[in-house]
Amino acid sequence: MGSLPPPSLDFSPIDHNPLKNGGSSHHHRQEISRDNLLNLFTSQQDLLNHFFKHLDLSQTLDFSRILLSTSGTVFFTGVGKSAFVANKVSQTLVSLSFRSSFLSPLDALHGDIGALSPRDVLVFFSKSGATEELLRLVPCAKAKGAFLVSLTSVSGNPLAGVCDMNVHLPLQRELCPFNLAPVTSTAIQMVFGDTIAVALMAARNLSKEEYAANHPAGRIGKSLIFKVKDVMKKQEELPVCKEGDLIMDQLVELTSKGCGCLLVVDEHHGLIGTFTDGDLRRTLKASGEAIFKLSVGEMCNRKPRTIGPETMAVEAMKKMESPPSPVQFLPVINEDNTLIGIVTLHGLVSAGL
Repeated sequence: MGSLPPPSLDFSPIDHNPLKNGGSSHHHRQEISRDNLLNLFTSQQDLLNHFFKHLDLSQTLDFSRILLSTSGTVFFTGVGKSAFVANKVSQTLVSLSFRSSFLSPLDALHGDIGALSPRDVLVFFSKSGATEELLRLVPCAKAKGAFLVSLTSVSGNPLAGVCDMNVHLPLQRELCPFNLAPVTSTAIQMVFGDTIAVALMAARNLSKEEYAANHPAGRIGKSLIFKVKDVMKKQEELPVCKEGDLIMDQLVELTSKGCGCLLVVDEHHGLIGTFTDGDLRRTLKASGEAIFKLSVGEMCNRKPRTIGPETMAVEAMKKMESPPSPVQFLPVINEDNTLIGIVTLHGLVSAGL
């Protein structure tokens, strides 16, 4: 298949002369038309489709199996924009529990090549396969015994000829109208590398829990790692009282702990019930001045929703939101009904769940 022609785009600026009476100054107003933008995306789609259509699946499968079977580290290297891709693909593999790292070709020749061993694979990202820095690295990497793979887009390139394996990444042309800026070749490299990473992930049967363990700061990671005991308030943070305490005597406790409730306990710290700020308003409306003589135990909810400390925190949020009506907190009790904490909706949201 022949090369696609460059996108037919009008790059000429629109001239405006604000001096209508013979002045020489003028401004150039640059614009992007809707048609030009659509043409660019359509052309890029065609170029990417060329890659997918002509990619050698046998080469790709061999490459994938090499990475899967290596007992060492998979190193990636590249120069310029390809270096950014190599680094990103390496980080993707690391996030999937594979041993991987980026190796700078310049730093490698000044000591970092000491990280290579005969158990490792070194993958070169290079559009042309003729980058001088990468070619200088090859004999040094071979001396360390590593298995070398080149990922290139130009046929018959020198890098492919000196590596142990080459995978050709078909490139019809760059989207750049001058066919110079690497805006399609790097997209191809990224798509290829990340797709291989997902293939390795599937081959290793990486579980959602294992993936989450590598992303503890993300929402997915937190939802699969954090338990109620990790996000609950406990000890002096708990708004506790006894059932015989007068409601009016516990207003400070009710409002100062930021939970919107009182946790009513017995002498053994067993949970009896809960009394919320909503209960306070309803009691005041129904009882008037009689509220001054009412105890918390008389008006508390003795059948509150509760949760255990080992339950996943995301399940606590689901329980709060479940019918018949949502709640803002859950007392945390152990198997003996002893109160050990409280988990609040605000606390779960603040934790990133």
